[in-house]
Amino acid sequence: MKINLVIIPTYNEKENIERMVRKVFSLPRPFELLIIDDNSPDGTAEIVKKLQLEFPKKLHLLQREGKLGLGTAYLSGFKWALNYGADYIFEMDCDFSHNPEDLERLLDACEKQGGDVAIGSRYIKGINVINWPLGRVLMSYCASVYVRFITGMKVMDTTAGFKCFSRRVLETIDLDNIRLKGYGFQVEMKFTAWKHGFNLVEVPIIFTDRQEGSSKMSGGIFNEALWGILKMKMHSWFTNYQPKAD
Repeated sequence: MKINLVIIPTYNEKENIERMVRKVFSLPRPFELLIIDDNSPDGTAEIVKKLQLEFPKKLHLLQREGKLGLGTAYLSGFKWALNYGADYIFEMDCDFSHNPEDLERLLDACEKQGGDVAIGSRYIKGINVINWPLGRVLMSYCASVYVRFITGMKVMDTTAGFKCFSRRVLETIDLDNIRLKGYGFQVEMKFTAWKHGFNLVEVPIIFTDRQEGSSKMSGGIFNEALWGILKMKMHSWFTNYQPKAD
């Protein structure tokens, strides 16, 4: 049986973590979870440890010493997933802004629709965002327009963080050479996969802002990512991207 591994980075998610774990494990198709906790002071990791007694073979925990950034959390998770033997590796937030039921649709996009990377897209059919202030919607949408202009990718939601990678994508990408560590990481992973010739498929989703806990997004992080995209594009001019293996 193929292993579908969902990676969820956490920092102070005690209000959401148990409900998220139980929801993912209630889905009709089998998924495993890897929680990467950055030493949450609210005890998120302790909740996961208790749940591991109930789900010993499906719930995994990777604890880090501190808040080291979203990108580094996912890169650690990707390497763990490859060593574990996962066939499909997912990125998802813990705050229910990503609907766990859409995991199956992302998996279908890779398994049945020829996608190498499936992207949960907020913008492929209009703007499907709930409970965000207008300023944040405009910032996010304009960022995707900016990234498309700089990179040439045809992806509508270039900054999306709800994704499914087939194993061969993560085996092909040099994960140690991914430079952006904040939210720009999401763009760089898509861009690098695209440059290697992988097929990126967008799946329409509805994004709902978190109901519990606090957002980790800030304008400074977003602005840093925008400058990082320019550097990423210039770096790509001097990078030899190997074609994907058939």
